[in-house]
Amino acid sequence: MSEGGLDANNEQNGGNAIAYRFSVGIDLGTTHCVLSYLDLQAEGDEKPHKMLAIPQLTSPGNIEDKLQLPSFIYQAHESELSLGDVALPWNAEPDVILGAMARDLGSKTPIRLVASAKSWLCHGTIDTRSAILPFNSPEEVEKVSPFDATYRYLQHLSDAWDYQFPETPLVDQDVTITVPASFDPAARELTAEAAQKMGFHRLTLLEEPQAAVYSWIKNSADGWREQVSVGDIVLVVDVGGGTTDLSLIAVTEKDGDLVLNRVAVGEHILLGGDNMDLALAYVLRNKLAQQGKKLQAWQVMALTHACRDAKETLLSDPEIDSVQIAVPSRGSKLLGGTIRTELTREEVTVSLVAGFFPEVGIDEHPQQQARSALSEGGLPYAQDAGITRHLAAFLSRQCEATKEVFENQADDQGFIKPTVVLLNGGVLKAPVLSQRLLDIINQWLQKAGAEKATLLEGLDLDLAVASGAAYYGFVRHGKGVRIKGGIASAYYVGIESAMPAVPGMEPPMQGLCVAPFGMEEGAQAEVSNRNFHLLVGEPVKFRFYGSTTRREDSVGSVLDDWDMDELTELPEIQADLPIEGRQAGDRVPVTLASRVTEVGTLCLEAIATDGCERWQVELDVRQS
Repeated sequence: MSEGGLDANNEQNGGNAIAYRFSVGIDLGTTHCVLSYLDLQAEGDEKPHKMLAIPQLTSPGNIEDKLQLPSFIYQAHESELSLGDVALPWNAEPDVILGAMARDLGSKTPIRLVASAKSWLCHGTIDTRSAILPFNSPEEVEKVSPFDATYRYLQHLSDAWDYQFPETPLVDQDVTITVPASFDPAARELTAEAAQKMGFHRLTLLEEPQAAVYSWIKNSADGWREQVSVGDIVLVVDVGGGTTDLSLIAVTEKDGDLVLNRVAVGEHILLGGDNMDLALAYVLRNKLAQQGKKLQAWQVMALTHACRDAKETLLSDPEIDSVQIAVPSRGSKLLGGTIRTELTREEVTVSLVAGFFPEVGIDEHPQQQARSALSEGGLPYAQDAGITRHLAAFLSRQCEATKEVFENQADDQGFIKPTVVLLNGGVLKAPVLSQRLLDIINQWLQKAGAEKATLLEGLDLDLAVASGAAYYGFVRHGKGVRIKGGIASAYYVGIESAMPAVPGMEPPMQGLCVAPFGMEEGAQAEVSNRNFHLLVGEPVKFRFYGSTTRREDSVGSVLDDWDMDELTELPEIQADLPIEGRQAGDRVPVTLASRVTEVGTLCLEAIATDGCERWQVELDVRQS
């Protein structure tokens, strides 16, 4: 429960708007963080665009500048490193180790490594503010929360910026942070809150696939209009370290100018490079088992990190056929105590291509297996590793996504047909994987009698998201081309129906639309045609639902029934609404209003019809 909405744009300073010097884009990735910036006050329309070289520890006592900050925190044992080993240019005694050295140390001692904080941030069944990471590590290992880890990455980026630009602190710049398009409102709000804790004066959240498109537009200059035309449907496939993000952008025309409209996003799919690293680790584990060498669970974890580096080497350099890998053994510092093996190019290609990009038909969707009744409380990874099956399901589910922007659209094959494809994410840097994905998409299109999709090029897949986010800040100042989007889901609040008590049956739940698909950030709406009763003074729960497919519902639309694949229930919000002069348990007659904050999260407001009280609930709290 929130007494007031998040002020993400506190731009007033003595009554005068702040004149920002830089537009800064931050990619808070699952495996890497990147910062890009451009000078808003530089002369001319072509603003200098740069990437921040981020100082970080690469080994004890050694600092290097790198364009990527690995999203890892290492909780070292007190006797493992001295203060001089971890000193940073701006902090002689940092309380955590993060970045390249954290990743490398964690590959040898994974039980002390905090990883995938971004994925944990959108976990619907855990308290993301609780210190739970590294997950399942021994009690003696100090732990941090997913929220705190996110803040730590931002803090390092801010310190690195301020160290290099002391006259223009990062908190005083126009900052855009990217999030997956499939992030739910709570995960967006937590990301924004971590940034607000830094003290940013101007903060905006931007969907990662949109950021990739903005980067492509920036790199193409005016040439982007020659690569797409009215009627085109751009499919953005972003396969990163932890997630697969899918979006559709339709190209329309207004007053003779091309307009880009984000019309659909996919579900949040925890499937990416991390899964591939684990798959390769199991390939090597089985190979070692055939040699009579059995690995323990912690060794498989260490092997997974080693496979990440080996995979990147083999996929980036066609001259290398294999990479040697050492698996640490506990209790011995002797070289002979280390188990050695190798990962070959063939093993990587066969495992990743066949396992994660299987050749399937457009009607072959992810398979849901019967699951065990009991499981660990870890991340809710996708059950089906086939990225192409998830893509087929997305294109089929969104077959009417362009119905509103394209008139007289006819589709009798049951899936939307992209005409151009934009790839993003470190996984798809590998030509063997990107080409495989494009080939399968074109197989679907050819079988349906459609033209092949063309590939949009010109992105640095590691840096595009941060670069596009910085360019988006420039666009918000009235320059360049802006993608029309709004929120990527329609949102509904559960309304309990009034009915006599029936043994063993809960009262039916209606879904009231409070924010339609595409509602713009900063917009407000009222449910003016109905009154409700709000319970105050005692613990209550709010049930919210989201839908990426229901596009025709407007604010106030009521659903008495819906199919399971139409609406997804979000984590409920628990609150104890203040009574302010009323009796505990009173049911107050209210009307409902909603607004989408500037960072894209939903705020629901109940307004008493017989007074001036207002109660606000934001989708920013998860109770375990």
